[in-house]
Amino acid sequence: MPRRVLIDAGPIIAYLRQNDQFHEWTVRQFEHFPEFVTCDAVLAEACARLNYFGLKQSAVIDLLATKVLRVDFDSNLKADRVATLMKKYADAGMDFADACLVAMAEQVADSLVVTLDTKDFSVYRRHERQVVPFLAPPK
Repeated sequence: MPRRVLIDAGPIIAYLRQNDQFHEWTVRQFEHFPEFVTCDAVLAEACARLNYFGLKQSAVIDLLATKVLRVDFDSNLKADRVATLMKKYADAGMDFADACLVAMAEQVADSLVVTLDTKDFSVYRRHERQVVPFLAPPK
């Protein structure tokens, strides 16, 4: 098992939306991994998208309060790296949350990103050339 399991906004939303096509898959991930580490950018994205679907944003923060999610990233300290990543992957449309997750994956070698974004995480590299290990639902 990886030392640190990172989570993107997509799986958080799918977990909280029972009618999401990836809900069952994300429920299995939440049962398998005891804790997910993330960043404020992912939480903000998940809250905004839940609001778009007419669901309560506080459900995301409830996962934080119950320690299912834990924030462990200071964008002040990693702003240069995040900016570099966003510029490098501008053509791929890397957003702030994804850049933070890649930077987080650089901090702990044995990290795994749980995401629904197979296309982008197949392209992103940590430390310039290393594949970012990720887990996504099968196609």
